[in-house]
Amino acid sequence: MTALTDIGELSISDSREGGKDYLLRPSFEAMTRIGTPEEIVRAYATIHGIEVSQLTEACASTFGRFPEWLSPSFNRATEKILSTSMLVLQACCEEDLTAMIGEWKGWRHCVVYRPGKMPKNDIIVLAQHLMQHGIVGKAKVRQLQRHETGERTTEFKAFDYISAARSHFGMNRTEASQLTMTEFILLLNAKYPNQKGFTRDEYDQITNDYLARKARRLAKEK
Repeated sequence: MTALTDIGELSISDSREGGKDYLLRPSFEAMTRIGTPEEIVRAYATIHGIEVSQLTEACASTFGRFPEWLSPSFNRATEKILSTSMLVLQACCEEDLTAMIGEWKGWRHCVVYRPGKMPKNDIIVLAQHLMQHGIVGKAKVRQLQRHETGERTTEFKAFDYISAARSHFGMNRTEASQLTMTEFILLLNAKYPNQKGFTRDEYDQITNDYLARKARRLAKEK
């Protein structure tokens, strides 16, 4: 089983004798399994530690340290990162990943995590990788400045990209739904390769060069 890593696919293996290989693909369809458009964006923020970061910053500004009595809140936040990361990995795989990522089980008056073959940190890192390729895209293409809105979004509508892929590339719905965001961007760039304009870095470089030349000219005039 070969994963196309350039478009975000991953392959994980159970190294035990007779163990299985699992293919994870962060397609538009897989992203919809995570939840609603709003839940997809919240999941992205969660696995990148936004809640833990906010809690840490609040403690630092209020107490100057992390008080012991807030440990349960911190533990819940870290557990949420893990459970959300598990959800992302499972959403990207057609087979049951319990043996690899573990599961949450009710035990007396609490819920406990029963680990699988993968370390917790690996689960989180892979989930971050999958969502980067699934909703942001990591294609190495020129991003024109006019396409950079700078606005934060609160939802990710996978169906809009599926519809766009069908329109631009003549795909049927099944084919379009299996694209990752990285693959979508690469296809779009291949179809429209000669877009005119500057990227943000190019624009900044031109501006800096102009200001430097102007400063040298003014210095000479003085």
